[in-house]
Amino acid sequence: MEIVASKFKKYIFVCENERAAGEACCQPEGTRIREALKELVKARGLAAKIRVSRTGCQDVCAGGPSVLIMPDNIRLSRVSAGDIEKILELASENI
Repeated sequence: MEIVASKFKKYIFVCENERAAGEACCQPEGTRIREALKELVKARGLAAKIRVSRTGCQDVCAGGPSVLIMPDNIRLSRVSAGDIEKILELASENI
């Protein structure tokens, strides 16, 4: 094993888990949120500092869609497309 420095200052993890129809979860909104965040990160010139990635279940399905900002350990629940600017604002702090 080799320990290497992280390429990015922040990571935004967006849940894209999908459950059976009718069960609370993050799809399909999770995918739309992740894609919008990726576009905004690129548009703001932050792609070298912030990585937006999908995750599987974050174990908070009832609060989905959910987003996790690391290494700040900020969990956001009930996220919508209207929250994209605020998410990026939170992730951009201290970089």
